[in-house]
Amino acid sequence: MSVRHTLLGLLAKEPRYGYELRASFMALAGGAQNWEVKPAQVYTTLNRLVEAGLITRSAPDGGGDEKVVYQIAQAGQAELEKWLGEGSLSDPQQDAFFLKLMLSLELPEVDAMRLIQTQRAALYQELHRITTLRGELDPHRELARILLMDKAVMHLEADLRWLDMIEARLDEVKKQPVPRPELRPRGRPSGK
Repeated sequence: MSVRHTLLGLLAKEPRYGYELRASFMALAGGAQNWEVKPAQVYTTLNRLVEAGLITRSAPDGGGDEKVVYQIAQAGQAELEKWLGEGSLSDPQQDAFFLKLMLSLELPEVDAMRLIQTQRAALYQELHRITTLRGELDPHRELARILLMDKAVMHLEADLRWLDMIEARLDEVKKQPVPRPELRPRGRPSGK
């Protein structure tokens, strides 16, 4: 929902063209290296916002090839205020590496310890990349981006500590049963 609500926020400041919204979103996010939003995603989101009555779309009087201008509606302003007033949490339990690890316990040809080592190397590479980017930022002009980079560093460091915990307890995890779904019989119930 972040793209949707950020577009609403940008429109709350002033009406804009779709191209301007995409450029403003990417500038606000710190550039394509931080969060690239494709033009198709912006226009799809804008169309959904129009359909939901959260923004309006107006074409210039002349029709033709002129650009469409988007403007926030009263319902969109209320939606934006609601979003700004809520906390923002990402779901830390949806982790791709965790799924790889659980699969490695099911697949005898996959070495779980090797997965951990590969993940650790990837995290260290990303930590180096983020630290390098952070070091290139000007604290007098880009403090907000520096703080975002600090958050990224802290998340990466937490992931590295988590890998250490997994590695230390991997033998215990391997001894436990792999979670299995509770399957229900399919088809029609038998009639009595």
